Order: sequence, then structure tokens, then C-alpha cells
Amino acid sequence: MAVFTAIQTRPALLALACALACALPHAGAAPAAAPAAKPSLAEVIEASRPADWRPLDPDNTLYLELAAGRVVIEMAPDFAPRHVANIKALVRERYFDGLAILRAQDNWVVQWGDPDEQNPKPIKTAQRTLAGEFTVPLQNDRHFTRLPDRDGYAPQVGHSNGFPSARDPKTGAAWLTHCYGTLGVGRDNASDSGGGAELYVVIGHAPRHLDRNITVVGRVVAGMPLLSTLPRGAPPMGFYARPEQNVPISAIRLAADVPEAERSRLEVMRTESAAYRAAVEAQRNRGGPWNKLAAGHIELCNAPIPVRERAQN
Repeated sequence: MAVFTAIQTRPALLALACALACALPHAGAAPAAAPAAKPSLAEVIEASRPADWRPLDPDNTLYLELAAGRVVIEMAPDFAPRHVANIKALVRERYFDGLAILRAQDNWVVQWGDPDEQNPKPIKTAQRTLAGEFTVPLQNDRHFTRLPDRDGYAPQVGHSNGFPSARDPKTGAAWLTHCYGTLGVGRDNASDSGGGAELYVVIGHAPRHLDRNITVVGRVVAGMPLLSTLPRGAPPMGFYARPEQNVPISAIRLAADVPEAERSRLEVMRTESAAYRAAVEAQRNRGGPWNKLAAGHIELCNAPIPVRERAQN
């Protein structure tokens, strides 16, 4: 069973890191005792029950098909209902088919859209622009599970049905955050200048200062290496300088429109489950013997929700 996590570390790299750490001189008092052994994230996943997981909703799952493979994207209609509906309309009219990834900016984003600005591809049934959906009322956020630690960008952070999110009870607003794998809607200066015809995915360190300045519509749940390893474009923005550098998009399809036998069989850990709470604790307060210090703290974007392949019936 394959498990998708945000960080994969080779045993050789672990051994090298340990060797380097052991070789460094330590001044001052003797080191504190290593943390007691605790369940790892992998062990929490292994001990989870079927009820701790939910399948992806085919009506809110996109397949971005590239020559190199498939990127699976889960959309969040609770946080951007008009944009999600518009993206579905774009997908169903085959708008994205034959377009391209135009931008790969190091430690920032990849972005796709129409490479021909002079003669843009017509939009048939969808809308080209919409009013921004940067926040939603708290009541839209029906599945919020709060993380225990403080955050520098919001009064409260956590996960909403698996999506990294934030909220401010004083203003009554909730929003999705910019973590690795976040899917957002490109726009110009005006708040209503985007609609989903141009989309981007975060491939670098979480640019949380973008939160509440742009419409976030979902996140990648599988296939991130296909995006994060693309050749970088020209500085300063990472747009490809020559048309032949663009990465063609074969198609984008809604999973509900794909025959069931051809769908990706993925499931996401339920954020309201005890298994999720254990998964967070396993990541924020790691035990020994490799760890010599337990941080006792975790940032929102360093607590990715586990996603795995569903077992065959």
C-alpha cells in the first residue's frame, strides 16, 4: 500500500545526517536525555481503522493529465463555491485541453493557462472572471479541527476536511492557506480579475502572506513530484522564455466524468478522527531514538494530511 507524505527521506541521507550531527562538537552542559520512544506517523497510519479514512469525492476531484503522468487535485467548494463551479465548467467544456504549464518559479509556484495572449482560446459556458473569494463566513467551515500551536498569520489554524485552513472568530471569517501543494486562482491587480482559467500550485516554502489576497480552491493530493521537479523558468517570475519550454497539458478531467476503472483510488485521513490527532502529535512531538530533541510544536504547513491508495475490495 502506497502512502503519500510530504517528505520522503532515504536511509543513506539519514545516516549521513546522523554522522554529521554526531561529529559536531557540543559545548556547555551535557545533552538532555533523548525523547522517549513514541509512535511515528507511519505507525499511526498503520494502526488506523478504515473508518478513519474517506474517499475522494469524484465531483470535486480533478485529474491533470501530463505526458509524465497524472496529478490528482481535490477542490474545496466550501471555501470558494463560485470558483470551484466555474473551474468545473471550464473542465467540462475542455478549456484546459491543449493548454500548457507556462511558469515554474523556484521555491514559489508552477502556473498553467493559455500561452497565446494575442489570440486566447475562447471560453464557452464558463466565466472568464469572478469576484474574489478570499474568505468565507465561519459557518461555511463545517469540518474545522484546530491545531494546538500558535500561528503568526491567523488567530486559529488547523485542517478543514483535510485542507489546511485558518480562521478569525472575531471577524467571523475562515480561509484556506498557502501550503505546499495548494491550488490557487491566478489574477491581476484587481480582486475580480481571475476566474480559474489560470491556476497555480505552490511548489516551495509556504507563502502564507498570500493568504486572504487570492482565491484558494484546493490542493494536490498526489502527483506533486510531476510539478515540483519541472525545469525552472527565467527570472524573475519563472515564466518560460520560449514556447517549446512550455509543458503541454493533455487534459484536465473531473473524476466523476472518468470511467470508474480509470480513476485514482485514493483516500484521505479524516481530520475529525482520533487517528488524525495522533498523526498531528506524531509530527509535532517526535519521539526517539533518532530524534534527540522533541520540538513540541508544529506549523500548519508542516502537518500534511495523510493520503493513501485505497485497498482493493
